Amino acid sequence: MAEPPGPTGSETLRFASHLLRGRWFTVFASFLVMFGAGATYLFGIYSKQIKSTLGYDQTTLNLLGFFKDLGANVGVLSGLIAEVTPTWFVLLTGSAMNFAGYFLIWLAVSGKIPRPRVWQMCLYICVGANSQNFANTGALVTCVKNFPEGRGIMLGLLKGFVGLSGAVMTQMYLAIYGNDSKSLILLIAWLPAAISVLFVYTIRTMEGVPRQRDERRVFFKFLYLSIVLALFLMVMTILQKQFVFPRAAYAGSATVVCALLFVPLLIIISEELALWKKRNSLPNPALRVKIVSSEPSESKLVEPAASAAAYVPWYSDVFKPPPRGEDYTILQALLSVDMLILFLATLCGLGSSLTAVDNLGQIGESLGYQARITSSFVSLVSIWNYFGRVFSGFVSESLLVRYKVPRPLMMTLVLLLSSVGHLLIAFPSPGSLYIASIIIGFSFGAQLPLLFAIISELFGLKYYSTLFNCGQLASPLGSYILNVKVTGMLYDREALKELSRKGMSRDSVKELTCIGRHCYRLSFIILTLVTLFGALVSLILVARTREFYRGDIYEKFRDGVEESSERESDVSPVKKDMDVAGEKPSSRRTNANA
Repeated sequence: MAEPPGPTGSETLRFASHLLRGRWFTVFASFLVMFGAGATYLFGIYSKQIKSTLGYDQTTLNLLGFFKDLGANVGVLSGLIAEVTPTWFVLLTGSAMNFAGYFLIWLAVSGKIPRPRVWQMCLYICVGANSQNFANTGALVTCVKNFPEGRGIMLGLLKGFVGLSGAVMTQMYLAIYGNDSKSLILLIAWLPAAISVLFVYTIRTMEGVPRQRDERRVFFKFLYLSIVLALFLMVMTILQKQFVFPRAAYAGSATVVCALLFVPLLIIISEELALWKKRNSLPNPALRVKIVSSEPSESKLVEPAASAAAYVPWYSDVFKPPPRGEDYTILQALLSVDMLILFLATLCGLGSSLTAVDNLGQIGESLGYQARITSSFVSLVSIWNYFGRVFSGFVSESLLVRYKVPRPLMMTLVLLLSSVGHLLIAFPSPGSLYIASIIIGFSFGAQLPLLFAIISELFGLKYYSTLFNCGQLASPLGSYILNVKVTGMLYDREALKELSRKGMSRDSVKELTCIGRHCYRLSFIILTLVTLFGALVSLILVARTREFYRGDIYEKFRDGVEESSERESDVSPVKKDMDVAGEKPSSRRTNANA
């Protein structure tokens, strides 16, 4: 039988509509939205500009960094909004918050408005950073629900693109504005907001869509393309720190980056075209007969019981959660022992990593690196942040599916690796900061997909929009304790000691600066111990969930769902409609097992 031709003439518009409404285009739009959701990782580049322009000391700058982390990780509001509003509203809200917050920061730093008070700057950056939670909730949660059996891979890819966004936007601002960190803040204000507005109506949850058997093949294509993009960004970052590029070279680099960002669209068009051809090769859809079963459905049989259950007080089963993997209520999940253990491990791991990332610019300055080289550390963190995210997503998913390795075990190993990076900063040697930047970026990135995947697996997807945002609340709390109360205060103490040795007073300098290996030594020894404690706590979760991960945690997502488009084409249209409309779930499982 000859292969049917591709969409031509009048079918072109219908295929375009099919493409824009398909699951795969939702993935592409989510990729681009996530590329704009990583502006918080650029804080290390423009924080020095804020510090010098507004005359902040390191403690005040770290306080600003804490509110940035607070906004970036307190996503409960976006999760609750997503429970009761459509995805487009969530994305538009995040877009408005992103522009408002960062635009006000740019106005303050560029001197276009009177110097804000510290609490006002904290509010601005908190609002701007909080917008990324709306992007995460709108795009990431939607893709996890659309591809529940590949959630680890999907989380790794999406969070990996967030990790790359810092390096991507760096190339953009160098091409558009030149080497001006003030203008970088302006770019952060308008670019992510514009992306969310552009794709706001194409990202949505799709239920009952047949899943393909070879979806992972497509995911791996996305992975290979993203690796090419990451390697290109790494090469350009190294070259730009070694040589002075003209504006035209920056423009050429940004053009290549934009082209690579849109290559996944070609893969998606190819996949949707194959589905389109397969669907059109079936007999005339108009001849399909939908047969509705005369038997009462299971939902109707249990309706009286469900109605009676509606009168049970909401607090009666808070401490009686369902088995792991079933849909917990929000309170059941938040008050469970598993969530408390995960919260503590996240507080130690992400809190320490965020502290290291936020202080990387000042760490390079204290060790005597030039400013242009210091910014390369931030770019290295961004790029290896990406590698950590895709690695943890793909590898943890493969180990789970093939060998039943608990995903929390990967979290433990990542925290042990992170402690090595902290030690390299506490006891630096020539060139060790480059290695530390790679390790910290990799381990920081690897923690987030693992955290989000573990939450979805242990507590279900029904309230995932809220629960995954609640799970990362430990990150800003850990950042406040370790960054503001430990690292910032110890740095200022060392800087004041230098001033006293020089016979100078605090009022005689505009900003406190510490130079030398001692500036961050004690701070990062403490961070190392905290991270090791987090690894120990994570091991407890490994022991608790070992039996759960030995089972088939994705089994319920395969019940009653067509797994392969090839199988779909082998079934007659009449029988398919009978299966969908009239057959009870229990009988579908029986037939599938047979």
